[in-house]
Amino acid sequence: MMQTPNKPNEPIENNLSWERNILEKLLLEVYREQRRNRIWRRIKQLFLLIIVVLLIGLMLTDTDKTNTTEAHTAVINLTGVINSDENQADLIQEGLKAAYKNKQVKGIIIRANSPGGSPVVSNIAYEEIRRLKAEHPHIPLYVVAEDMCASGCYYIASAADKIYADPASLMGSIGVIGSSFDLTGLMDKLGVKRRVKIAGNNKDMGDPFVPETPEQTQIWQGMLSSIHQQFIDAVKQGRGNRLHFADYPDVFSGRAYTGTEAKTVGLIDDFGNVYSVSRQVIGAPKLVDYTPETSLSKRISRRIGSEMQQSLQNMVQQSGW
Repeated sequence: MMQTPNKPNEPIENNLSWERNILEKLLLEVYREQRRNRIWRRIKQLFLLIIVVLLIGLMLTDTDKTNTTEAHTAVINLTGVINSDENQADLIQEGLKAAYKNKQVKGIIIRANSPGGSPVVSNIAYEEIRRLKAEHPHIPLYVVAEDMCASGCYYIASAADKIYADPASLMGSIGVIGSSFDLTGLMDKLGVKRRVKIAGNNKDMGDPFVPETPEQTQIWQGMLSSIHQQFIDAVKQGRGNRLHFADYPDVFSGRAYTGTEAKTVGLIDDFGNVYSVSRQVIGAPKLVDYTPETSLSKRISRRIGSEMQQSLQNMVQQSGW
């Protein structure tokens, strides 16, 4: 039986068909990859949109407290370590201004729960409370301590008309502290020497790798004593003859007192909490929080973290928003 000879162009056609199939598969895979990238880009954009909407929603849910038409007690929270980052002085001032603006506010409570902190921020808050109180003498302003109102927190509290606390609260700690480390002995053991150049004999004060001179020790003590005296004067001015410091000379020693002890010493006026004070003392049991919100950037950082915020910014830049 005779076989039909192969046509001369048959191998060429087979090669072209094979190359065509490879090219089609390659193009199809490229198309799928591009499609997957578009889908993920849409997902990222949608995720970012949801975050933005949620943040806008958080901003829009803040109500204008000055429009509250029912008689109530304004509450301003004083919490955490007192420092320039949180700037409790600004928060207290803004909250007080909003509260005094509303004619339905029958009294103001600063709800305090803080171990203290910056003497500068504490003094600013103290002065602003006294100034605004003088401008609105008909609205009582009280501080109600929860777990703790010590050091700079008590500095601020002493500006109030009255101070209330729980019998187990920690109060007072009227003192100033400054601390550092002396690592010069460790450096000697390790055989390490520090090279530091200064202009001014005391420019390196506080450097843990440089021995402290007797003169510098006196300078530090003088600064601490000066700030301490400012603290003492403010408490005396705010508490007046209610503070029995003549009978309790250690009241300015920096020690803390329980609420029960603080009442005996005169650091507080009575026992109470925000509910009992608003109900029984002010006579307006409805509580409205007048604590100002911080700036949007800080709120975003606190809610989603600075790293997440940076990731979102990168996503915005990459997606061309």
